[in-house]
Amino acid sequence: MSKILFVMTGVDYWTLADGSKHPTGFWAEEFVVPFEKLKAAGYEIVVATPGGVVPSVDKGSLAAEVNGGQETAEYRAQVIATSAELNNPIELAGVDPADYVAVFYPGGHGPMEDLAVDSTSGRLLTAVLASGKPLAVVCHAPAALLAANTDDGTNAFAGYTLTGFTNAEETQAGLADKAKWLLQDRLVGIGADFREADPWTPNVVVDRTLITGQNPASSAGVADELLRKLA
Repeated sequence: MSKILFVMTGVDYWTLADGSKHPTGFWAEEFVVPFEKLKAAGYEIVVATPGGVVPSVDKGSLAAEVNGGQETAEYRAQVIATSAELNNPIELAGVDPADYVAVFYPGGHGPMEDLAVDSTSGRLLTAVLASGKPLAVVCHAPAALLAANTDDGTNAFAGYTLTGFTNAEETQAGLADKAKWLLQDRLVGIGADFREADPWTPNVVVDRTLITGQNPASSAGVADELLRKLA
């Protein structure tokens, strides 16, 4: 069975500009929806995190109002609690990208804290990009792209058309004025062509082998595009 690697945050907080730690982790929908779609298509999922720690779900992402109702919220919480893949991750440092047909990064604010500055993740992203294998990244997870530096000092994703959680969405979420930096600004800063849609609407951008999604609502579309790349 072909394997897809899920690279996920290993932290449960995001350090704000005042030094306080905002509780977070990964966003439930961004893991559960692609996880189930890809497994249903016959792929084996392997989860990797920095240090091999079990990923923490952002408890806010299990609220009924962000899941279309209590029933879906409870279902996603159950998937997270019982997923053998999620609860038995491997260490990111031991990953060999040759073992996988694709790589997927779910979001949540967690990646803003650890994966954005994780050189191991950055090298993995650079290797996957060079390999021509599909790479899918959603919401805040494009923060990980910031660590994908090449030998000449440029970013491997410079010149790529992509998307991610927007400044407008961070503002509406109430965290833009508290953040050390904003994802959209930093992605533009590395030379990416950032494509923004209306806040909270599905927006999937594909450039070569890179698939990016703007927000949680884009998770399903990102998974669908990944499956099309693998077909």
